[in-house]
Amino acid sequence: MVDSLAYTPQITLEFKIGEKDFFVAGECASRVKKTLQQLGLRQDVIKRIAIIIYEAAMNVAIHATSGTLVVHVEPDAITIRTEDVGAGIEDIDLAMKEGYSTATYEIREMGFGAGMGLSNIKQCSDNLNIESKVGVGTTLNAKVLFRDQGRHEDT
Repeated sequence: MVDSLAYTPQITLEFKIGEKDFFVAGECASRVKKTLQQLGLRQDVIKRIAIIIYEAAMNVAIHATSGTLVVHVEPDAITIRTEDVGAGIEDIDLAMKEGYSTATYEIREMGFGAGMGLSNIKQCSDNLNIESKVGVGTTLNAKVLFRDQGRHEDT
């Protein structure tokens, strides 16, 4: 397994996510995981990336009316970006706390909305930035470095 993909061309994968489209979250993570395995990336890095992608896509499906998830593979890092149209996040610091959720009763009854999505993304990211405007939507950028270069958060 490799720490860097210096020999690999840049790859961009893009997924459209609709409101309550829960299937796409698993599909995004699965497709990216398979691509990264084919590239020979270390399994521990792939696992972190798959968690970020799943949680980010689920947040869009649960809290937005529509959105996109873009995964950009570079020689030394992977950037995951979601942009959505939706309610936005009123208090990002509060939303980052484990267990805090604004998911509806319906979503919780389906087994989602436990309030772990953003905290899981934070734990798996080397860099994380979230921008949100209430009533407009949210943009999330998470980066995973292939080499152990420390973790930084920019929330």
